Amino acid sequence: MDSINSLYGYFLESCTWAWVLGSVVLLLFVGFFGSPLIVWTIAIAAIMAGFAAPMWLWIVFAVVAVIFNIPPIRQALVTSGVFAIFKKFEFLPKISDTEKAALDAGVVWVEKDLFSGKPNFQNLMNEPYPDLTAEEKAFMQGPVENLCKMIDHWEIYKTKEIPPAIWDYIKKEKFLGMIVPKEYGGLGFSALCHSEVIMKISSRSLAVAIQVMVPNSLGPAELLAHYGTDAQKKHWLPRLADGKEIPCFGLTEPTAGSDAGAITSTGVLFKDTDGKIKIRLNWNKRWITLAAISSVIGLAFRLRDPENLLGKGEDLGITCALIPSNTPGVVLGRRHDPLNTPFYNCPTQGKDVVVDAEEAIVGGIANAGKGWMMLMECLAAGRGISLPAQATGGTKLAARVTSAHSVVRRQFGVSIGKFEGVEEPLARIGASAYALEAMRRYCLGALDKGIKPGVITAMQKYYATEMGRKVIVDAMDIMGGAGISLGPRNVLAEIYIATPIGITVEGANIMTRTLIIFGQGALRAHPFAYSEVKAYEANDLRAFDRAFFGHIGHIVRNTCRAILLSCSRGYLASTPDCHPQMKVYFRRMSWTSATFALLADVAMGVLGGSLKMKEKITGRFADILAHMYIATAILRRFEAEGRREEDLAFAHYNLKVCMAEIQKGFDGIFDNLKIPGLRWFFKGWLGAWSRINSIGSQASDGWTHAIASAMMKEGGIRDRLTEGIYLPKERDQAVGRLDYAFSVSLKAEAAEKKIRKAVHAGTLPKKKANQLFDEARSKNVITEEEFKLLQEADAVRYDAILVDDFNEEQYHANKVL
Repeated sequence: MDSINSLYGYFLESCTWAWVLGSVVLLLFVGFFGSPLIVWTIAIAAIMAGFAAPMWLWIVFAVVAVIFNIPPIRQALVTSGVFAIFKKFEFLPKISDTEKAALDAGVVWVEKDLFSGKPNFQNLMNEPYPDLTAEEKAFMQGPVENLCKMIDHWEIYKTKEIPPAIWDYIKKEKFLGMIVPKEYGGLGFSALCHSEVIMKISSRSLAVAIQVMVPNSLGPAELLAHYGTDAQKKHWLPRLADGKEIPCFGLTEPTAGSDAGAITSTGVLFKDTDGKIKIRLNWNKRWITLAAISSVIGLAFRLRDPENLLGKGEDLGITCALIPSNTPGVVLGRRHDPLNTPFYNCPTQGKDVVVDAEEAIVGGIANAGKGWMMLMECLAAGRGISLPAQATGGTKLAARVTSAHSVVRRQFGVSIGKFEGVEEPLARIGASAYALEAMRRYCLGALDKGIKPGVITAMQKYYATEMGRKVIVDAMDIMGGAGISLGPRNVLAEIYIATPIGITVEGANIMTRTLIIFGQGALRAHPFAYSEVKAYEANDLRAFDRAFFGHIGHIVRNTCRAILLSCSRGYLASTPDCHPQMKVYFRRMSWTSATFALLADVAMGVLGGSLKMKEKITGRFADILAHMYIATAILRRFEAEGRREEDLAFAHYNLKVCMAEIQKGFDGIFDNLKIPGLRWFFKGWLGAWSRINSIGSQASDGWTHAIASAMMKEGGIRDRLTEGIYLPKERDQAVGRLDYAFSVSLKAEAAEKKIRKAVHAGTLPKKKANQLFDEARSKNVITEEEFKLLQEADAVRYDAILVDDFNEEQYHANKVL
């Protein structure tokens, strides 16, 4: 009898624990799906009923449920207290006017989904994957191709001058007016076409690409197109489009770089004797591209109105104006030397320069003080076009050149690409070319829809230029002596030398990663954080209540999702329609998003306003968010291009890299995010679990072998990887010569294999293959046609690996051969 009672007691205890476990699982799944508060109320009530809760507990529960489910009561009894605490301890960060302008510039796009903890990947995969119009394709095949043919990159590099004929052609074909609307005489091209033009020219000459890039990037044309008055547009835009006016834009100063809000250039409003309101300007700018040859300067300065002529107070803020370069007091003419890359980059000064305020301020006097907003909105688009296009063009060129060199260049009787030490960096180059094109095309789809996603374009700029930097280092390693010997045969050295320029401009990469991508992204992309801040600053209790409790629900949902997705390794997440091998990455991305969103809230909650100064932490968050975006772009490309089997290695490798970088970011956060009283748990337990239950690891050697092998084959994926760059066929051109040698070498492989087989069989003696051609022909190991092919392959290979040399006079005089 005792044993029966004991068994019955054990049964009851087991049922109790099963009910407890079931209750926990129920609550986790209620949170997993982001259920509203009323569903939580019902779920908790059901659990209480199952545990036969006493009446007093039901009364307490009912009171709490009423308070939290009825907003006016909640605001009066709960939110007002929270609001007061936030005010007293200044918990939320203070946002400066310049930061507000940056946060309000542009819009959020897919970063909001990735930041949400529950991304809708079906929607992300339905984002447009744009293509050129017939008119744009004709421009690429005509004027752009012709311009590239005119360029001698070595002559430009050595003489530090773009020939007048090239400048004339650029103006004639309206390269400087790609973003100017057609109604003002411009080309009115899409963001995609703008990017394609820069990418192709970059693969021929960085100097020419930059000269074309800058007038079509942040500058007078873009500012006028968006914000100019009708009179300003009619006067300036046609002249900018056909090159009659050469623009520059003066933003950076000796003491105002990344902190552009620290601009010291000033403009003072005054009423002249003719009754018109004018501005007296003083400035000292540096690193201003095209300044020395500009005819109009777009200028950012701080505008003051000491006489309150506009009725808006004395300090009107950052303002943008157009200043003709021939205005008295304007100083031009000197140049910087940006790493020996011959484009105009210059200082400019202005001393008591007087201009009419209505005519000069972009958009007229009504836009006085709105310059920072203009600049941020334009940068939100520009960062996604020019420098990513340049990095992609350079990477595609590196992929083309190194893949050919890896076949043509031989050591120990075999192509160097057969050695794993070369295969590894070659695969990284090829994978990067695939990833950069995916990122470029995905972002441009948004820009051509009229979306200006400031956080995403900051990612584009940072990660594209950083990826390009790693690629060119790998390329130089593969090229060896051919990479370090300057001359017309070397098409990669200029990119290697100039790479830090792209890293530095349009927001230095260090700042972009640590301050913009997550620092701004945490507020912009978060569904509630910026709303809380704005409600807090506006003393709007109702808006704060909605945002604060929405934020609480967001945290609860992502906590539940992070736990369940971590325990299931993402298998509880749904996936869109996709290739079967890609499903695992969508699941890992859902898992990543939930964990990232939760940790971001933990960091914001623990560190509050000081988070933006914890740049090591924010940098790691930026890496995670950005690699979610990069992975999304890669998945979109793979789907958009028809799920090609030959692309699987490139997709898998890149996605593996993204997952590994995400895991690295999480490891760094768990190790370094200091939570008072809980750091031991956060670092010791959660960090250990994260490492054991890793989101991703590095790609295997099998993927690198597959990528390198595909790159060392003619046509197919190699041609698609390098599509859109300038590829001359002439054999007196470096790329044409190398490509021809690559093609002939591959055709000769079958005959070389016959010779090696004959050597192994003893038919031919053990000598280097090129010493056996005659004997192999005489013994009918190879045919006469194969003999001629082998001779040609040997000759063109030798010619292709030669490097340039100079006599003393040429070397010291920098003469072009």
